[in-house]
Amino acid sequence: MGVHFENEFGKIEITNDCIATIIGLSCMESYGVVGMASKSVADGIVTLLGRENLQKGIKVLAENGVVNVDIHIIVEYGTRIPVIAENIRERVSYAIEKYTGLKPGAINIFVDGIRL
Repeated sequence: MGVHFENEFGKIEITNDCIATIIGLSCMESYGVVGMASKSVADGIVTLLGRENLQKGIKVLAENGVVNVDIHIIVEYGTRIPVIAENIRERVSYAIEKYTGLKPGAINIFVDGIRL
């Protein structure tokens, strides 16, 4: 599932995985973010994801031209979490509008761990 555009030149489809990758790269540029987090459903254990699996820590719901996002992150110890979250919101909103042309909706940020 994703977003579909159609014009006189043809169709464009942006998948949710593509949007999630854009969001993940934007998050990783934020100061204090160590990486994206993925929870193991069986154990409830949080694992740090590498750059190749950024989209696994992000849930995207794109419909009617609006993108709603849940982002799971791991932050660096000693950083201010509210400042990090606001920075991520600004970067993600900008990236969504710039690269996809869609409007950002709810951007929910979940801090799943702290790394020393």
